[in-house]
Amino acid sequence: MSQTILLLSGPNLNLLGDREPEVYGTDTLDDHAATAAATAERHGLAIEHHQSNDEAAIIDHIHQARGRCAAIIINPGAFTHYSWAIHDALAAFEGPVVELHLSNPNAREPWRHTSVVSPVATGTIVGFGGHGYELAVEAVARLLAG
Repeated sequence: MSQTILLLSGPNLNLLGDREPEVYGTDTLDDHAATAAATAERHGLAIEHHQSNDEAAIIDHIHQARGRCAAIIINPGAFTHYSWAIHDALAAFEGPVVELHLSNPNAREPWRHTSVVSPVATGTIVGFGGHGYELAVEAVARLLAG
């Protein structure tokens, strides 16, 4: 098994830095991916990052990670709340899965309080802004180290 972590970013995350900075901060998605990559490198791991606004593309990336990537960190964006297809794809992945959110969905609108991803995630990191990317990689590194 490779020492690659698949970092998946869902819809509208390509707009980070511009979209609702009072909620999501001013760092871009590239900034967050760079943080994840630097953290992974300290642990001898690599990050493979993909962003898509297309649910099918995210599912394809999850399928392609099977047997190839050691873990998945996913910020599913709005797909968090209703994509049973992403849920099912993640359930078929053999390694650790960390669900990640910049904001805390539970402190926001009621429709954001339900995650269909959480039941198949090893753990969830929410509400720590960009620092969550570092925390997610640290968690994966510890899980992989046993």
